[in-house]
Amino acid sequence: MHRLSRLPGSSYSIAAGFACGAAISCTPFVGLHIVISGIIAWIIRGNILASAIGTIVGNPWTFPFIWVWLYESGNWILRNSSDEQVATPDFYASFNMVWEAMLRLDLSTLFDVMIPVVWPMFLSGIPTAIIVWIIFYFPLVKLIDGYQRRRIRRMKRRAEKRQAAQKF
Repeated sequence: MHRLSRLPGSSYSIAAGFACGAAISCTPFVGLHIVISGIIAWIIRGNILASAIGTIVGNPWTFPFIWVWLYESGNWILRNSSDEQVATPDFYASFNMVWEAMLRLDLSTLFDVMIPVVWPMFLSGIPTAIIVWIIFYFPLVKLIDGYQRRRIRRMKRRAEKRQAAQKF
């Protein structure tokens, strides 16, 4: 938090950048989180370095929870938008098929196996990312703004003390 608050930029830019990173880490695009969050932060005038730091929200301890949430809520969305039942794939068999397809560079099999898993995660990733952005942005902008104001006051006091000491 201390390092995040000391990044150059306004409290809006830092908080928006971090929120972008946190939000994008709640999507199924592992490996692209930093790039996507940086692009979105740049578009909304957020701090790009803060967006990279924000992707830490998605890490090996949180990814399993995020992915289960995305998959289950995505299937819920799909069930409610159509009358047919969504089948749960056999993840062990799917993983083996994906691994074999990657080794053979068989892109058609790779996409056939991955789409039933990634599509529900993508669908639920969008509203989840929006909610996560809001959850991180509003508290952070207040915390960073307060920290920056206190820091400026401390720096002014030190400068005044140095000036007073130089007069003697």
